[in-house]
Amino acid sequence: MACSTSLAGIGKTYMKSKKQKVAYLGPEGTFAHLTAQKRFRNGALLVPAPSIPEVFEMVARGRANLGLVPLENSSAGFIYETVDQLVDLGNSLKVQEMLSLNVRLGLLGRSKKNIRVIHSHYAPLHHCQGWIRRHFPKAEMVKETSTAMAVKKAAETPHAAAIGNRDAAALYGLKVLEFPIQQDAENVTQFLLVGRGFSRLKACTKTSIVFTVPNLPGALYAFLTPFKNENVNLTRIVSRPVVGKPEVYIFMAELAGNLNQPRIKAALDRATLLATAIKNLGSYPVKKRYQS
Repeated sequence: MACSTSLAGIGKTYMKSKKQKVAYLGPEGTFAHLTAQKRFRNGALLVPAPSIPEVFEMVARGRANLGLVPLENSSAGFIYETVDQLVDLGNSLKVQEMLSLNVRLGLLGRSKKNIRVIHSHYAPLHHCQGWIRRHFPKAEMVKETSTAMAVKKAAETPHAAAIGNRDAAALYGLKVLEFPIQQDAENVTQFLLVGRGFSRLKACTKTSIVFTVPNLPGALYAFLTPFKNENVNLTRIVSRPVVGKPEVYIFMAELAGNLNQPRIKAALDRATLLATAIKNLGSYPVKKRYQS
């Protein structure tokens, strides 16, 4: 049975094409790229995008069928560029799947000697900061837009190294100096696959919504109460400020279950009456975790 993800007046069903074009946060060699390769082993065309907003734009404009973006890292937290795209009420894309990758990081460079700068995305830098301080206490940590961009910068800079996907070393002419690093703490990144319209895949186990409530005492509590009353588990909730409106927030919530389930439909029907705006991001399956 397909997952019904209808709220009144929202969206068409997304129909898969035989030859899919999948945009991902690039350039080549990012963990998003690796996750896309593992998910689409059927010959889909993988297209790198320079930023998360560009991934969304490519899909929204029909230049890609699907887009793969990181949502949260277990060490560094939410990827707010992705959250901000999802909570934008003007965004029409829906979540098709949730993917995750057990991230194993490598130190990439020419030599371990005289490393003065270590480039990486902020999430790996945050996860590995203790390891970096122990092994390279004098090295400057420089944040980049992606781990692949970090490897590219390291390849272009004397006395530099990068922390990222070991497969990216060969792409940019570097060596894997050490792998894996900082493995004493589990490091998992969750990704979302977004597309135009709702997923029709079977076994949908999560639903995401975006909503706003009146700026009044107890308004958020009142909105969440129907989920408690219907025994619906909210597995994630995040707030973001509304641009140009100080002290006004928009929320994204993740629910365990899908809209085929009466208790979830009942909770959402009641909560909708208490919201000033609500958007359904869809019900979707959660895929088995990949290994890097």
